[in-house]
Amino acid sequence: MLVWNSMAEVPTDLPRTVVALGNFDGVHRGHRAVLERVVEIAHERGQLAVAVTFTPHPRVVHQPGLEHVEILSPEQRAVRLDDTGIDALFLQHYTLEFAAQTPEEFVTSMFVRGLNAAAVVVGRDVRFGRDNAGDFAEMVRLGGVHGFEVVAVEDLPAEDGDGERRCSSTWIRELLAAGDVAHAAEVLGRNHVVAGEVVHGFARGRELGFPTANLQSDAAGMIPADGVYAGWVHDAHGSVWPAAVSIGSNPTFEGVSRVVEAHVIDRPEERVEDFDLYDQQIEVEFVDRLRGMVAYEGVEKLVAQMHEDVDQARAVLAAAPQPAGRV
Repeated sequence: MLVWNSMAEVPTDLPRTVVALGNFDGVHRGHRAVLERVVEIAHERGQLAVAVTFTPHPRVVHQPGLEHVEILSPEQRAVRLDDTGIDALFLQHYTLEFAAQTPEEFVTSMFVRGLNAAAVVVGRDVRFGRDNAGDFAEMVRLGGVHGFEVVAVEDLPAEDGDGERRCSSTWIRELLAAGDVAHAAEVLGRNHVVAGEVVHGFARGRELGFPTANLQSDAAGMIPADGVYAGWVHDAHGSVWPAAVSIGSNPTFEGVSRVVEAHVIDRPEERVEDFDLYDQQIEVEFVDRLRGMVAYEGVEKLVAQMHEDVDQARAVLAAAPQPAGRV
């Protein structure tokens, strides 16, 4: 997949393209429906499939005081977009000056002069241009004026049959914030993943008989609600390990900082002593939430609960689809 960070990087002899427009935070099932349609049309016509997205997220620019947590880091998003089969990704630097363009100015600069679009594929709720003044009908009108086709892709419900809400990044954030990683996976179309480097912690888990891989504080991907989860650890060598994952501030020990800790279950006996993930870049894939975070009265009760957590995580993962490799 080609990546263009500005129009100066786009080839001047660019052939006709089929373009998808969106923030694509999460690259969920709805996003993939749009992107897969783009790839399908482009390949049928012998044209290039291009995704256009923004950095930073427009909400951060228009509402700088509002906390905005993205589901995926920019690097994770690029990997997910590449997985859809698109040929090129255009990353538009989003500023107030860029946002001040009228709908027609945006269309002509981006699709007509910039990306040589033969077709633009969008959802019917598309908004663009100054104050989001442009809508689907305006996109169709401008396509007629400037010579590109507009193709609509309908909204998708979650795979569990919940027709009350369409697949959306807002919904996924709500689910992850509530710790409902299983439901979030239905909307995403895959399990949610947090990635980062394994760093040294307080070694309390090792002292209690449950050594953990602690992710660095700036881990990539939205961290779900505090609690204990069943999941998979994908190490830097391509191996996948079942794990019980704890997220929280270690209330039993009066901790204050949130930490993501993954305890690998049933490590191979021949590697127990040298099983070391420190300084590795790993991915933690969440399958289901086992319980919320609780402060226990004494270490003995905590250790007893950790044994139960591991047993429950083992059972959940035994019944879950086995991951093939890094996600």
